[in-house]
Amino acid sequence: MPGTNALGSFLKARRALVRPEDAGLPALGRRRVAGLRRDELAALAGVSLAYLTRLEQGRDRNPSEQVLDALGAALRLDADLTAHLHALARDASRPHGGPARRARERPAPGAGSLLDAWVGIPAYLRGRRFDVLAANAPAMALAPMYRPGRNLVRDVFLDPYARALFPQWDAVAADSVAALRAVAGADLGDPALRELVEELSAASEDFRRLWERHDVRPTRYETKEFAHPVAGPLVLRRHSLTVAGTDGQVVIAYQVEPGTPSAAALARLTAPGPDHDATRLP
Repeated sequence: MPGTNALGSFLKARRALVRPEDAGLPALGRRRVAGLRRDELAALAGVSLAYLTRLEQGRDRNPSEQVLDALGAALRLDADLTAHLHALARDASRPHGGPARRARERPAPGAGSLLDAWVGIPAYLRGRRFDVLAANAPAMALAPMYRPGRNLVRDVFLDPYARALFPQWDAVAADSVAALRAVAGADLGDPALRELVEELSAASEDFRRLWERHDVRPTRYETKEFAHPVAGPLVLRRHSLTVAGTDGQVVIAYQVEPGTPSAAALARLTAPGPDHDATRLP
C-alpha cells in the first residue's frame, strides 16, 4: 500500500520464520525473537547490519539484485518468494502518488459462453481480487462460493459452509492467502484489494495470521478434495488458465479421473435438473 514499507515488512516476516538451526546457526539458550535476529540475517546475506536495518525500516529502497538474491538465499525463499521479493524492491524504488481505484472488473468477452460450453466440467472466471466474475452450472452445483458475485477468499474464511466443503480446509486457507499475495504482488495500493485485506484481517484471526506470513504461491495445477453435501467425497484436478488481454483474470476448471467414484459422483451432480441448483445448498 502506498506509504507503507512492504519490503521491510516482508523481510521482517520471513526472517521470523527461519529457525537458526535451519540456517546453520547454533540455537543456544533462550532467544528474544522468533527466527533469525537481524544481525544473523545480515551476516548470512553478506551485508552490513546498518544496511539491513535501513532496508527493514524503509530508509533504503534501492537494493541491488545481488543483495536481493543473497537475502533470498539466506531467508531460504523458493522461486516464487524470491520473485516476490524482487517485485517489492522494484515497487519500493518507484515514486507513488495517491491510491488509484481500479475500474470494476467485468468478465472477459465471451468468457460466459466458453464456460457454458464445457458440459460436465465445473469452471468459473476469477478476477484479480478473487471475485467470481462468471461461472457455469456445474461450478455452481459444486459450491455456492463459485457463483458470480462471490469472493473466494472471503468465503473460505467467513462462510462456515466452506469449512465443511473442504476436508483439508487448513491447506485450502493457506493456499488462498498465498495465491492472493501472488496475484497482488507489490501492487497493494488498489483500495478495493486493501479493503478486502483489512476486512478479513479484522474478521478472521486465521486470515490475519496467514497474511502476516507473506507466503506467495500462484494458483497452479493440483488435486483438490471436496466433501459435497449431495454428491459426497470428490477428488478433482484443478487447472488455472490465464485469460489473455485481461488484468489478471483466470479460468479455474476442475476435471476428474475417468472411471473413478469421483467421476460418477460429479456426473450425478452436474446432470441437468433442479435438484442440483447450488443456490439451494446451505
